[in-house]
Amino acid sequence: MRHGMVMGPDSRGALPGTRPSVRILVVGGGYVGMYTALRLQRKLRQRLRSGEAEIVVVTPEPYMTYQPFLPEAAAGSISPRHVVVPLRRVLKHCKIVIGEAERVDHAKRTATVTTLATGEDGTGALEIPYDEIVLAPGSVSRTLPVPGLAEFGIGFKTVEEAIGLRNHVIEQMDIASATRDPAVRDAALTFVFVGGGYAGVEALAELEDMARYTSRYYHNIKPSDLRWILVEATGRILPEVGEAMGGYAVRELRGRNIDVRLDTRLDSCEGRIAVLSDGSRFPTRTLVWTAGVKPAPVLASTDLPLTDRGRLRCTATLSVDGVEHAWAAGDAAAVPDLTSSEPGTETAPNAQHAVRQAKVLADNIVATLAGRPAEDYRHSYAGSVASLGLHKGVAHVYGRKLKGYPAWLMHRVYHLSRVPTFNRKARVLAEWTLAGLFKREIVSLGSLEHPRAEFALAARGDVHPGPVGDAPPKDERPPDTSD
Repeated sequence: MRHGMVMGPDSRGALPGTRPSVRILVVGGGYVGMYTALRLQRKLRQRLRSGEAEIVVVTPEPYMTYQPFLPEAAAGSISPRHVVVPLRRVLKHCKIVIGEAERVDHAKRTATVTTLATGEDGTGALEIPYDEIVLAPGSVSRTLPVPGLAEFGIGFKTVEEAIGLRNHVIEQMDIASATRDPAVRDAALTFVFVGGGYAGVEALAELEDMARYTSRYYHNIKPSDLRWILVEATGRILPEVGEAMGGYAVRELRGRNIDVRLDTRLDSCEGRIAVLSDGSRFPTRTLVWTAGVKPAPVLASTDLPLTDRGRLRCTATLSVDGVEHAWAAGDAAAVPDLTSSEPGTETAPNAQHAVRQAKVLADNIVATLAGRPAEDYRHSYAGSVASLGLHKGVAHVYGRKLKGYPAWLMHRVYHLSRVPTFNRKARVLAEWTLAGLFKREIVSLGSLEHPRAEFALAARGDVHPGPVGDAPPKDERPPDTSD
């Protein structure tokens, strides 16, 4: 049914309003989701204004996170609010639905979406009909059945995790400074990162820089007291920048007394003790897991074709293979790489491809609606840049290899040019300028995770909760993971 009031089955509800002639449903508000919706918004402006077309974006968060800036946000070089782009401001002519797509029935052209108003039994879920669907739910952390990982591991994919990790690192330094127990002190000052890709290396390098700077404000902590360990299961780190630059990165990190362990796995972290495959054991209160990603779970709840790795099988036009009116790109899509000389090669699931694929995808949807043929996606990989902390980096761009300050500068210039909206570009540039003129911020705001803790204790008439950051009330605190 393409016209009239939208009616959802049973008690699951539906989007209010009159059904337009064409509804394009975009699942995901990340790189692909936001850029696709933004371009569709521009290309279909007249049809959107007349009510003939509608773009609905389903996303669990009301913002897009520019993930390459997460390490700098964790280190305090950028304000967290400048790492995200508010979707309602950018996508003014789209309908934003904050929720999770739980299931897609493409045979019926419907998607089931749970929102904050959805009950535990599923009542109140939205059943959204569509004419064209763009599946761009992104990816989630890929974990392994490592004992203790679920209890003690820390992720690094969202801005909340980045800021939480910054607060946590400074809090561990506070614990180490205050305790008289050498074992507690050593565990607090030992930081283990698992995964030698972009996320792991950049997060470790930026936080090590920040913690080394912060240590000057502690009377009993020296930079040499901090122990940083990078665990990588393969024989190299940062494979995207090439073997030579990856080797330089290892030497650079080891030169800063960072323990880089290649061809090594994490076997266990039970009891806050990191046990590695080489037999090493490190008591630690900080274990950051950045060992890869996997497609979002919603893909398994569709009737669309998937690859062995759980990604949507797509054509070069970014349509789902063998299916009409379904499109995908980014981490969720297995797109053939037409620029590769090796048959069967797929484009890498990175931001560089995602942004460019979104442009082609949107253009192809518009062309299809107008009865024109779709174009193939074809883009040669330009290269990669990676930060290793303030004024340090590696880069391999268009065949040229850079390291040190020039690579770090290229990293900043490249990502400043790619972060969405002029507003965010100006704010980030202003923060970088101010950071060069003033000292780093070394404040931990861990109490933000439980803002009602102190008031709840006071309202109950309990004893004074003590310094900000103490444990929240029993019914508000998460499962106990302390020693």
